[in-house]
Amino acid sequence: MANLTGRGPGVTSPGRRSMAAAARAAAKRTATGVVEPEKPRLEAPDDASQGRQPDDQQAGPVLYADGAVAGAEGGAAGGRRRGAVSAVLAVLVVAGLVAVAVFGSAYLDGRQADTARVRALAAARKAAPVVLSYDYRRLEKDFAAARAHLTGSFRDEYRRTTTAVVAPTAKKYQGVVRATVVKPPGGGVPAASVVSASPDRAVVLLFVNQVTRSTQIAGDRVDLNRVRMTLTLTSEGWKVSAVDAL
Repeated sequence: MANLTGRGPGVTSPGRRSMAAAARAAAKRTATGVVEPEKPRLEAPDDASQGRQPDDQQAGPVLYADGAVAGAEGGAAGGRRRGAVSAVLAVLVVAGLVAVAVFGSAYLDGRQADTARVRALAAARKAAPVVLSYDYRRLEKDFAAARAHLTGSFRDEYRRTTTAVVAPTAKKYQGVVRATVVKPPGGGVPAASVVSASPDRAVVLLFVNQVTRSTQIAGDRVDLNRVRMTLTLTSEGWKVSAVDAL
């Protein structure tokens, strides 16, 4: 048979080999009458045939450290949960800061009140003998010394009273008054105590002896008095803003 392709003997193209094989198979089926079953092709099973989900659905829901679940529904729920937790934490932080501020302010006020007690008490013990004493021979000097311990409207009231009432009477009857804060019989701290105190105001109770001499009295007259002094903190320290005899 002639070589139709012009190729050398024994050289057959892949296309011709396939056609020749198909021809032989057809001739064989014709000769024997038996049709060979077509061999099934082996293919990799798809995900659906194996009961598996596609790759984009293989991963299950993701659990976060705070319990939130990632996913179509888990992600939304987790976001809401994280938002609620953040809000609660913010409220707790604010509440903690407010508590610290309140307790800090209360602590500071307490410390300032304690300081006020000590300083106001010392100022009252020092002021009482000066404010409640005078000598007709040096009234102006004594009244000026007393006014240095006073403040506010009480200072003005003291000036008016000493000028209009005390000075004329003291000069007329040669009055001399000496006041002292009572001390215990064995000595010690003068009898005075703080009734109440705040950082800028204090009330002090004092036991005061006043010894009075004048031309109207035979000998010395001793008066045992209880005096309540109100003191106010000023730029110049603690000053007496009121005096009441009890």
